Amino acid sequence: MEQQTMPMAEQGSEVALTAAESPQPKEISPSAAARSPEADLLRAEIIAVGRKLWERSYVDGNGGNISVRFGAHSVLCTPTLISKRDIQPADICLCDLDGNMLAGNGPRTSELLLHLEIYKANPRARAVVRCHPPHATAFAITGTAPPIGLIPEYEIFIGPAAVARYETPGTQAFAETVLPFIQDHNTILLSNHGIVCWADTVTHAEWLVEILENYCKTYLIAQQIGKPLAFLPDEKIQEILALKRRMGLPDSRMVQLEPHE
Repeated sequence: MEQQTMPMAEQGSEVALTAAESPQPKEISPSAAARSPEADLLRAEIIAVGRKLWERSYVDGNGGNISVRFGAHSVLCTPTLISKRDIQPADICLCDLDGNMLAGNGPRTSELLLHLEIYKANPRARAVVRCHPPHATAFAITGTAPPIGLIPEYEIFIGPAAVARYETPGTQAFAETVLPFIQDHNTILLSNHGIVCWADTVTHAEWLVEILENYCKTYLIAQQIGKPLAFLPDEKIQEILALKRRMGLPDSRMVQLEPHE
C-alpha cells in the first residue's frame, strides 16, 4: 500500500503549531523566588554569619554587610541600618545585579555596589562579607597588609592580602577600588575602612574574615615579644602554593610564577 507523505513545509508548520500550543514554563516572579526554599536556606546562613560577626566584635552598630548570589541575575543581601545581631528573615533584601530592590522590607545595604562589582568581575565569587575586625582594620588604616610567610594556614587560605585605596563608602568609586585585586585575592583590606572577603559560600567568606583577623592579632602580639620572627622557608611556600593551585584558591604569587609562552 502506498504511503502518503506530508510536504516538508507542512511538516514544519505542524511542528511550529505543536510547539506554540504546548505549555511554556512560567517565569517566576521576584517575590515568588524570594519565598522559595532555596532563598530561605540562604537567608538562614546570612543571619547565622551576621550573628557570628557581631559576637566576635567584627562589626559594631549597624556596620558590615553580607550578600550571596541567588540565581543568575540576583543577590540576597543584608539591609541597611540594622545590627547584624538583630537581622530577621524578612529584613533580607533581594536585588538585581544593578542594585535595584526586587523583594524585601528594604532598604538594602548602601554598600551593595561593592559586592556587585566583585560578582561581576569574578564568577568564582558566590558570597561576600564586608566588616571591621579591629586588628585587620588596624592594618587597613595604615594602608598596609600583614606580612606573609609566617603561618601555613594563613598562607593556604589567604596569602597576600591586597590593599585598596580609600574612597567614600557606598559610592560607585568605592566599589571600583577592589577591581584590580578580585581575580588574585579573596581578601582585600579597604584603606581607612575595614575588609572585604569573597568565597563560594557566606560561611566560607566569614571563615576568611576569622583567619585574617586572628593572623593580624597573632602577628601584633608576636611583635611585642621582642624576638625575630621565624619565616617559612621558600621551598615550603612553594609546597603551599602547589596545594593552593590544586584546591583552586587564588594567590597573586601563583600568577607571578606561571610560565610564559
